[in-house]
Amino acid sequence: MVSTEAPARVQRGPLPRDLHPGAWWGWALALAAAASATTNPVVLLLVIAVAWLVVVSRRSEAPWARAFRFFLWFGLVIVVLRVAYRIVFGGGSTPDDVVLLSLPEIPLPDIVRGVRLFGDVTLSSVLAGLYDGLRLAAVIICIGAANALANPQRLLTSIPPALYEVGTALVVALAVFPQLAESVQRVRRARRLRGEPSAGVGALRRVVVPVLEDALERSMTLAAGMDARGYGRSGGVPRRDRAVTGVLMLAGLFGLCVGTYAFLDQTAPRLLAWPMLAVGVLLAALGFHRAGRRVHRTRHRPDPWRSAEWLTVGCGLAAAVLMQFVAPAAAFPSLTGAPKVSLLAIAAVLVAAVPAFATPEPRPMR
Repeated sequence: MVSTEAPARVQRGPLPRDLHPGAWWGWALALAAAASATTNPVVLLLVIAVAWLVVVSRRSEAPWARAFRFFLWFGLVIVVLRVAYRIVFGGGSTPDDVVLLSLPEIPLPDIVRGVRLFGDVTLSSVLAGLYDGLRLAAVIICIGAANALANPQRLLTSIPPALYEVGTALVVALAVFPQLAESVQRVRRARRLRGEPSAGVGALRRVVVPVLEDALERSMTLAAGMDARGYGRSGGVPRRDRAVTGVLMLAGLFGLCVGTYAFLDQTAPRLLAWPMLAVGVLLAALGFHRAGRRVHRTRHRPDPWRSAEWLTVGCGLAAAVLMQFVAPAAAFPSLTGAPKVSLLAIAAVLVAAVPAFATPEPRPMR
């Protein structure tokens, strides 16, 4: 007898699962650090393209994953405002600079000497505003990629116990923008189904009021749930343990400050650089450990940290480290000529795109 059943589908590649949210945040912050190390528009546009590619390939169907487009628009607004600021307040120019537009200059009193309004709009000032705005936009878009890829509720379960209360506030703050984006989409969809107009000042008012009301109701519900579960409350801690924890934290902070200053200042003794950083990190870790002993909590299904998470964070760190070895002429191009493209910078950014193909796909929502 011949079976008429279709053969079972063979799963190729890793099984779908959600990556650890800390891995996505580590990757995004490292990519943002790589973007902050250059003003080359070609490299910055490539950073934005890599962030978009990873988000499109590995975002889930959750509501917060839809907020990435708003970060893209926000980045565009930043670039436009930065260029407009250069046009309004001018900038440094040279006699050989190209004048793009001549505007009447508004005289200002001597108390604000050095600041001018309008005047000649030069090519170098516009390019300087464009490059600076593009760098800030790339950093913002990288943070938006982390918001779209990482589950904020699952991120809260991975925060160290010593930072649980602070982490709760940070997670709530990071989840506000995606929630607003979801509210805007839901209100616009409801208005479209009712056949109401979506243009004009009246339509904007009818959209803003329900969105703010929905955000307020969610905030009140979240605050009531947190208060009912005892967030922000801690038991009695002996004064001696509190003093020891405070001393460790202050000493660790002092070591980190001194080590960071010595690392950035090349004239400082090298003994104050890496040794002080290591001592500061060690003391801070001990302080966090002692402070976390007073917080008792359980975890339901903790997120695993596997090879895919290491690969994701490693690709982001590789991009940030490789960008430090790019030649200054390619990392910070001149405003008087076409920007030079460095193969090392392009390779550094393309390494960050590996998680779009080498990590498991997100688990579909039920």
